[in-house]
Amino acid sequence: MKMIVLHTWIITCVLSLNSCEKEELSFTDGDIDIGIEVGEHWLHDFPLFLGLTKKNPPQFAIWIEDTSGNYLSTVFVTYKIATEGWQANKGNRRKESLPYWCFQRGVVYGDGLLLPTKEKPLTDGITGATPKENKSILLRPINLKKPFVVKAEFNHSVDFNDFFPENANEGDNNYSGGKEGSGQPSVVYSATVYPETQATVLELIGYSCPDGSNGNIYTNMVVLTSAKSIIKSITILIK
Repeated sequence: MKMIVLHTWIITCVLSLNSCEKEELSFTDGDIDIGIEVGEHWLHDFPLFLGLTKKNPPQFAIWIEDTSGNYLSTVFVTYKIATEGWQANKGNRRKESLPYWCFQRGVVYGDGLLLPTKEKPLTDGITGATPKENKSILLRPINLKKPFVVKAEFNHSVDFNDFFPENANEGDNNYSGGKEGSGQPSVVYSATVYPETQATVLELIGYSCPDGSNGNIYTNMVVLTSAKSIIKSITILIK
């Protein structure tokens, strides 16, 4: 397989604007603009202490595969996932956070899990803080032949609902990491970019394994509630 080189620029947009300030960037034919429009539940109440909560954005990853489902390269992943940068995680690696991306990437670390570690983080060029507003990721691919597939996975911690409750028992099909786990599992979006594609939208294709123990995709979407509106849309524009 040829090495895929991806040069990535990341711009955070302000919600009140219709588009990002892009004049500072220089575009060439074939550049890819991946735009994330946040949804109603982009920010989620994360419990702190004494009844206090913090508005947290989701953890997410965006990556590229070939049309046979083979992983090629990560475009962007949030800093906490890329560096094991969780605060006070007490050794919990949170394997339920983005399991589909982890299994597609297929890199096993010293503890047998597929999440990057503090000792072996992902490179800074593809990582960044999770934005609290709309986001645009500008991508310049080299040696990337069309068609290819863009996928994205999003997850909130402690985003419980009636089907994925906090008190689910480990081993049950709705167990998602316990009290400090995901609650609702991560949601996965996908779109294929063909040679003739000028613009396309990623579609919701399912959700990941709730407890992070496999790389399967599940499509019974009736068990999800707020997780389906973490994002409003993800669009791809070919320059």
